[in-house]
Amino acid sequence: MARQPPKFYPRLLRADSPAAEDPGVPMDMRHGLDPDTLDPYKNMVLNFFYSYLLESPVSTAASLSCTTAEDGDGVDRVSLLPDDLLRRVVSRLPAKDGARTAVLSSRWHHLWRSTPLVLVDTHLLPAACAGARPGRAGAVSRAVTGAVSAALEAHQGNFTFVSLTCSFLERADRGVLARWVQLLATKGVSELVLVNRPWPLPRGVCLPVALFSCASLTRLYLGAWLFPDTATLPRGAAFPNLRELVLGCVMMTDKDLDFVLAASPVLEILAVVGSQTQLHARLASQSLRCAQFCLSTVEEVAVVDAPCLERLFIWCCSSHGLGTARSKTSIRVKIGRAPQLRLLGYLRPGWHVLEVGNTTIKASTQVSPRTIVPSVQMLALSLHFGIRNEVKMLPSFLRCFPNVEVLLIQSEETHEPTGNLRLKFWQENEVLERMVVELKFGRYAAPEEIAIKMKALQGAKWASGGDKLQLTFSKFPSAWSLSKGSDFSFDDPFLCLCYMPTYFEMRDSSGQFKPLGYL
Repeated sequence: MARQPPKFYPRLLRADSPAAEDPGVPMDMRHGLDPDTLDPYKNMVLNFFYSYLLESPVSTAASLSCTTAEDGDGVDRVSLLPDDLLRRVVSRLPAKDGARTAVLSSRWHHLWRSTPLVLVDTHLLPAACAGARPGRAGAVSRAVTGAVSAALEAHQGNFTFVSLTCSFLERADRGVLARWVQLLATKGVSELVLVNRPWPLPRGVCLPVALFSCASLTRLYLGAWLFPDTATLPRGAAFPNLRELVLGCVMMTDKDLDFVLAASPVLEILAVVGSQTQLHARLASQSLRCAQFCLSTVEEVAVVDAPCLERLFIWCCSSHGLGTARSKTSIRVKIGRAPQLRLLGYLRPGWHVLEVGNTTIKASTQVSPRTIVPSVQMLALSLHFGIRNEVKMLPSFLRCFPNVEVLLIQSEETHEPTGNLRLKFWQENEVLERMVVELKFGRYAAPEEIAIKMKALQGAKWASGGDKLQLTFSKFPSAWSLSKGSDFSFDDPFLCLCYMPTYFEMRDSSGQFKPLGYL
């Protein structure tokens, strides 16, 4: 009698999806979403978040097959290997292929059940259903949800990596979600990506309380959920091993973020993307090394006490939501105790209110030990040179960071200029040893005219003497990269986005790239 595969095997076997790993397919479509169901802003935020999700450690690109030598003796030598080695083989397969090994022979039948597996629901999407229209997408989502539930129930071993992004769970599915989290916690999940249907969040699903007691987690990515009232969580709820936390399109309060930081004693990386509630983010953590806030509604980012913080990035945030009538309201950036802070950006003079210690930095603020952050070595600014208030605040901002070695200024187009400052202002406030002006291809109607105008700078008086201006053209990406920002192997996460061979002229004696600015 032929051996029967695991109960959930038929659903997984028929769900091979090349689109899930095809870089040519839009991010939202890879997760079974129709981009036409979202407005442009929400679609942009969602795709930005999806682009940063953890990559699966296994791939469906390779086929699973068994081969024997043509002139062999027909002996199945693979099955003679020790159980430990066979389990390692199974653990390097997608969950659906791991389950398929159960039908190879009696030797393999029980191996997969005790092997740590990788479960990625994009591997379960039928190829023809990627980016399905709303009606069809609902049916696909229910099928994937059922397959995930069956896999979690059937597998007796651990799950080291789980990515669930294709199920559109409603409030009626809270029991399904709670069961998933319970099983994952029991099975010792280490890396978890859990993303729900993106909008509308007010009718969304609240994260299960059990998630906040999942002690095995080391990396956690959450998207499009409501936070529970963290004040009511059980005593002892914590993430004792969590090192990386990414929150995308979530609804939470200030005290929820405070709780997560306090409950994660070894957390090193925090990223908040597309936050749907107005946050006053207070960073108080003895372990945090990198914090990023992107495309979020943030009224204040305050580094209260973060002795290990090395990187702080604020990109495309607004205090009242991007695209709203009040989106240009100032964001307050406070820097308290952060002795290791080395990389900081993108600050916007005249729009971000900078506070160092207990001093709010103004154009008239005098330099003192209480108004400087001596540890910062790389500073990125976003500036409209045509807006006087922003330019007038530039010297005050720069004086707060006296040890900056690399200054990057991203100049945005000004639709409503308020006038230029006189030359005397620049002569009194700015001293540069070297400048690199980088122009983006496709951004200017006549780049040659820009280049001609820039020649006027070649006659400027430089602090180090001689002509220290370099003009180049390149294709800069227009979006920040979360992955580069939190990758500590990149010493210059701003420039690594736009690395070009034309930078070879700028190597110093140590071989490092040291540009002082770009436009």
